[in-house]
Amino acid sequence: MVSSVRLTMAQALVRFLSVQHVERDGVEHRFIEGCFGIFGHGNVTGVGQALAQNPELLTYYQARNEQGMVHIAAGFAKMRNRLAALACTTSIGPGATNMVTGAAAATINRLPVLLLPGDVFASRRPDPVLQQLETPWSGDESVNDCFRPVTRYWDRIQRAEQLVPAALAAMRVLTSPADTGAVMLALPQDVQIEAFDYPAEFFERRVWHVGRTVPDKAALDRSADVIRASKRPLIVAGGGVIYSEANAALQHLVKRTGIPVGETQAGKGSLPFDHPGALGGIGATGTLAANRIAADADVIIGIGTRYSDFTTASKTAFQNPGVRFVNVNISEADSHKLAGLALTGDARVTIEELDKRLEGWTVPAEYRVRCEQLRLEWDREVSRLYSLGHGPLPAQSEVLGAVNDLSGPRDVVVCAAGSMPGDLHKLWRTRDSKGYHVEYGYSTMGYEIAGGLGVKLADPTRDVYVLVGDGSYLMMAQEIVTSIQERLKLNIVLVDNEGFASIGGLSRSKGTAGFGTRYRYRSEGSLGDDAAYSNGETLPVDLALNAQGLGAHVIRARSIEELRDAVVAAKAIDRTVVIHVPVDRYEGVPSYESWWEVPVAEVSESAEVNTAREEHERGLARRRWLV
Repeated sequence: MVSSVRLTMAQALVRFLSVQHVERDGVEHRFIEGCFGIFGHGNVTGVGQALAQNPELLTYYQARNEQGMVHIAAGFAKMRNRLAALACTTSIGPGATNMVTGAAAATINRLPVLLLPGDVFASRRPDPVLQQLETPWSGDESVNDCFRPVTRYWDRIQRAEQLVPAALAAMRVLTSPADTGAVMLALPQDVQIEAFDYPAEFFERRVWHVGRTVPDKAALDRSADVIRASKRPLIVAGGGVIYSEANAALQHLVKRTGIPVGETQAGKGSLPFDHPGALGGIGATGTLAANRIAADADVIIGIGTRYSDFTTASKTAFQNPGVRFVNVNISEADSHKLAGLALTGDARVTIEELDKRLEGWTVPAEYRVRCEQLRLEWDREVSRLYSLGHGPLPAQSEVLGAVNDLSGPRDVVVCAAGSMPGDLHKLWRTRDSKGYHVEYGYSTMGYEIAGGLGVKLADPTRDVYVLVGDGSYLMMAQEIVTSIQERLKLNIVLVDNEGFASIGGLSRSKGTAGFGTRYRYRSEGSLGDDAAYSNGETLPVDLALNAQGLGAHVIRARSIEELRDAVVAAKAIDRTVVIHVPVDRYEGVPSYESWWEVPVAEVSESAEVNTAREEHERGLARRRWLV
């Protein structure tokens, strides 16, 4: 006779999650390491009751914003190389839909996050209930259906026994290197509290094995032949290098063959910044060294990259007429991009297999010399931008330089939206494979502080430096409170440029003078542009005071010297520190022979827009189909 355990659906879910483990390379550990939650009538008596009843099963963490807790979970999973995850539970209605942005960011960045929102009554007896979406032509829809496009697995548990296959399917996706992303199990509030006799086997310790898939042998041979025939190959290292822990294998390949490496945002840290093969960031936010090598490269070896428009500079980065692509990726869809030779498999073992087939082969000596010259020239450019001596307000590049100089080799920098991710991609000198954490797949304003908290939660032994602009800070600063509550110290450098500086710069470059991007009072009925308001009255907003009110220790810095003193002083403080530093919004970092396609009006009454359109058309002419 099969034994069973009588539990509510919510109690069964918590118990099931508590016994899920993951294994790779013989290292085994727990997969779901806790649950963030904000409770309402849709989950407080279900999942809330289950968490409270047996707190030893799954650690509960309190958050201040539903979107924020999903960002925390994403930062946690990224820091753990996708081998551990957190769950997030909310009430129905606005509590659930607040998670949509976080779900989209997690899925786009291929990070495992489990979402457990409440849902309306499966019985439909008290229909319509508070926060229920009434759809006249469909009785089975709720607001949770809006998560379908932004999750990798979606299900609604309409009966208590449906939890068994749904939970197993959710875990398969969460632990899959190829298919992972946000996973949602929508939980009707009446079903959460229903009891069912679950099979005891459902709660036994389960291990999900994450293997290392090896590509087809013939495909490896063909790819090696293409690389051997090349004269100017270039590796584009993406996030897959880091997630598969392929850094050592990549360094060995690069050292032996001389193939240089350009890094995507997610792949930055694949090589230490001072490695002889490291050309730095590539693409629209790339370095002069990487972009010049990419323009002439005859073979591009993409490893763990999905070739976003920033990586390819909107299909303008690779200008060699005969350029070919060899793509290493665990996802078949990504390995086939740009009509490349597809090596569908784990990055580490695939690099090792290619290394064997390339034994005895190296790039030409003159190519090594050229790459080394460009690398050294770029290093000097970084040093120049770190020490501009700009005034009266410092340049943003100087802020990054000060933090980079004073942070430790294992410390982690966290950023997301605005102009800083681009500057960091170019300028940050990464020393550790996990030392660079920038969310740029979705470029989510508000990710920084929450994501930084996830990083710190994943590895409390590292110091975390969150770089956040004033615009992004205003969107989501609440998780400072969570960092205080959990005693997880963050070092937050709040860069204040009085507005949306990134879009302001983009706007000016396209002829619209920074319209609607400066924080100023309305004048003559308009919010105007940067030029008209450059000397206008500032708003009486004190973000440093706001951070202090949230519990952080605040230090104000008006210069780079004061910033450096503040970073040093912050090391001795035992709780979250916010260093507020104003910068010159107009002093940016060049694009270094790269381009990003942002459409410009074909006709306009503005001479500046017409000039920008002419420049845009010159960029369009450089695009390649790459088929």
